This record gives sequence, structure tokens and C-alpha cells, in this order.
Amino acid sequence: TNSICFTRKTSCVRRRFREFVWLRQRLQSNAVLIQLPELPSKTPFFNMNNPHHVDHRRQGLQEFLEKILQDVLLLSDSRLHLFLQTQLSPEDMEACVSGQTKYSVADAIHSFASLNRRFPIEDEEREKGKNDADSDSESSSFGLGPSDDSISCGCKASPASEES
Repeated sequence: TNSICFTRKTSCVRRRFREFVWLRQRLQSNAVLIQLPELPSKTPFFNMNNPHHVDHRRQGLQEFLEKILQDVLLLSDSRLHLFLQTQLSPEDMEACVSGQTKYSVADAIHSFASLNRRFPIEDEEREKGKNDADSDSESSSFGLGPSDDSISCGCKASPASEES
């Protein structure tokens, strides 16, 4: 992202559907006058093995993030920054925001960035690229759609990031 609101220009985190529900609830409670976009519906027969179901949910979550990132008031919420730029759990984000941790929001974001975490799928792709003689270059950018890095984060959508 090029937004001055974000400490980091790119980030890569995995989130479950229930964490998006938590984020939406917290943003709504802090910005009662703003009508937040809806999350994709939680269908009772969601099948993570069905690429259509997974892609439909991923697109809905992508649209949700794109819409909330357009609102200046929502951009001032520390939970949103922690959600997008750290792998903290909702409980740890709440503790951080309420000052119950030894680290600040900025410290948490900086610490996560300095860890330079890689997810297993990225390591597998990197190894495959090194072992593949036909490949001249390697790329670990899978993206979630056409948007800023703060949203798409270069992660491949996987069953681990979805919840039924």
C-alpha cells in the first residue's frame, strides 16, 4: 500500500473467517455511525474442497477489506492495523490495543516484520523453483486479487485460511 496510515508497505498474514467476523464486530463497535460492508455469508454447506466455494468466499473477504480500507475513520483503528500486519490472535490484538502488553501496536507490527516469516507453501514453492531446471525465475506472489499489497499480501489462499 502507499497509504501513510500503514507502517509497512506490504504484509503477509493468514486469517480465518471467524477472525474477519471478529474484526468487523470490533470496527462496528468503534464506528457506530458507519455502515460497514457485509462479510460473505457463512453457508452451512461450505465445502473447502470445492474451489468455487473457496473462491467465492475469498472474493467476498477481499471486497470487504477493500471497502473498509477506503474509510479514513476505520483506518485509524489499531485493530485493523494489527489484523493486516501481524499474526496476533484477536485476544492478543485486544490486549495490545488496550495496553495490557509490554509492546505497543507499532512494536507488534515492527516485530512481525522483522521476523520475515514465510509460510510452508512459500517454502515449498521456493524449493520447487530451485529444483526445477526449466524455471529461469521464481515467484512466490500468489495474490488474492487486484488490490494493494496490504490486502492481497502475496499469500496463496489455502484451506488453512478459511473456516467452514
